Amino acid sequence: MRHVIVMVTSSYPRFAGDSVGTFMDPIAKSLAARGHDVHVVAPWHPLVRRGSEEDGVRFHFYKYAPLRWLNVFGHAEAMRADVSLRLAAVLATPFALAQGWRVTRKIARRHRATILHGHWVVPGGITAALAVPSMPLVISLHGSDVYVAERLAPARIAARTAFARAGAITACSDDLARRAVAIGADASRVGVVPYGVDAARFRPDERLRAETRASLGVGDDSALVFTAGRLVRKKGFEYLVDALASSCGTRPVVAAIAGEGDLGPELRERARTAGVADRIRFLGGLTQDDVARHLSAADVVVVPSVRDDAGNVDGLPNVVLEALASGTPIVTTTAGGIGSVVTHRQTGLIVPERDARAIAQSIAALADDPALARRIGAAARALVQARFGWEETARRLEGAYDRALAFKSSRR
Repeated sequence: MRHVIVMVTSSYPRFAGDSVGTFMDPIAKSLAARGHDVHVVAPWHPLVRRGSEEDGVRFHFYKYAPLRWLNVFGHAEAMRADVSLRLAAVLATPFALAQGWRVTRKIARRHRATILHGHWVVPGGITAALAVPSMPLVISLHGSDVYVAERLAPARIAARTAFARAGAITACSDDLARRAVAIGADASRVGVVPYGVDAARFRPDERLRAETRASLGVGDDSALVFTAGRLVRKKGFEYLVDALASSCGTRPVVAAIAGEGDLGPELRERARTAGVADRIRFLGGLTQDDVARHLSAADVVVVPSVRDDAGNVDGLPNVVLEALASGTPIVTTTAGGIGSVVTHRQTGLIVPERDARAIAQSIAALADDPALARRIGAAARALVQARFGWEETARRLEGAYDRALAFKSSRR
């Protein structure tokens, strides 16, 4: 069945290759490629560089703030270090919610939408739920939304209101699904839909490997460790910094950390204090193509995710699937949904959370044993190609749309 889908989201890549909300673009475009009419409603941001339509997806970025400095709603800018809301975001929220509601309602009616799809239960889910109460609703959970609902009573009440309206709720991991049920989602309407990954963009490439290592000044005699993500607590990057102060095998090890965030100065100071500042390259924000280049160039990818002290944890970090697709062996934890896609000594090496010594030992195991690294990397890429294409994600979302329609019909 062909749908007219209005996606309501607080984050979307603002330009091609943007590292913010990277999974949203392939979700929307994969659904459009399957014949659906897709409209994306998202808050405006000064960095938005998209046309009105791309690859069958039509964009509706709305302005909402009376002052330019209040344009911090969504696009990964609303939270400080991913654990508390910024004051500017709190002040902007009423304006953004009101305008998001108005634009969603207008677009849904103008284009005769058949499905509302809210991303992040708070705010996308509640905005979609209230905009057109008579329309079938799907809500997709991504991690920070559930954390905010767990921590703040008003957000929890809003999430429950949206959950009650939704005919289907998708989560990118089992962990996130369980947490959604714990705050009020009906378990019978919750399903797991993992993210996909572009295995053509993220792939082994010897030419890119050589070029990127040369740009970093890393020779073949050294082991290059790479990671990417926002510089916030739940990423666990401090434990990678600490790991480099331990023995990581017989080869010199250089680490490259891509990303921006509130913990940048702290991580740089930690590296200096540990005496490893000369072996860590802080790359800042990278485009998706540049992330792909660095994943291909690395000998080991480390994703040291944790459930932070405030209880926040990723649903499923994008870089995990991207590393698997790249065929580069990964060292990671089971935080959030990672354990559902990485199997120890088959598609990666699993270490306990917050264990710098275990990270160092696992880097050494892969850097010093090329045969093990190749075997794990090849198995990881094969897994992604078999199970985690974006077309499969779109197909599963179509199933959620069918369930939402059936749920709406049963309520009449």
